[in-house]
Amino acid sequence: MDSSPFRFKQFVVHQDKCAMKISTDAVLLGAWVKAGHAKKILDIGTGTGVIALMLAQKSVALIDAIEIDSESCTQARHNFGNSPWKGRLRVIHGYLQEYKKNSPIKYDLIVSNPPYFDDAYLASVETRNIAKHNETLSFDDIISGVNALLSEGGRFCVILPSMESGVFRSKAIQEGLYCSRIARVKTKTEKQEKRILMEFCNALSACVQEEFSIHDESLQYTKEFIELTKDYYLAF
Repeated sequence: MDSSPFRFKQFVVHQDKCAMKISTDAVLLGAWVKAGHAKKILDIGTGTGVIALMLAQKSVALIDAIEIDSESCTQARHNFGNSPWKGRLRVIHGYLQEYKKNSPIKYDLIVSNPPYFDDAYLASVETRNIAKHNETLSFDDIISGVNALLSEGGRFCVILPSMESGVFRSKAIQEGLYCSRIARVKTKTEKQEKRILMEFCNALSACVQEEFSIHDESLQYTKEFIELTKDYYLAF
């Protein structure tokens, strides 16, 4: 997997120290989230810090980014420090399970591109295991952390594969988090949905639904994907 710096329109993300490199999932979530008037944002499992940086670009919020891997924390701090928004970005090295017990902060917006494999074959690199499997951060842990840290009327946004998204949504509803917005993402127009973007809030509301593809039948980027990511990708 390429470890060279990834250049966006307004910032650069170094990723050589991170087991998990920048993915389309992360960019999709960062672009899709509506920062609105959020004053305090939390990014759970920040990795390189790319989602936090994308949110910093389109908001004036103070952004905390929590991460358990020390090398990724170092990388994210470096990326934050070299960005135009370094004064609004902070890395927290630690576990969400502990942070939720001690943090006095309530967040208007929480985002996560979380680990999602329950029992899939484990990779050979332990830090990649942590990033992709949920032994250290289960769906229950995420939902519990969000409930503890989300402000009244706040929003939580997440991206997951199609199958796992149904499991997560069911668990969230049981704990009082309700889906208010959902986007079903296909890699190609004729394919089945591959990723699900979901926004939750702590009050019951109607769920706005949408669907888009990344590529069309000719493997060209769709108008919807270009519109979504044009503020970030150099190619657009």
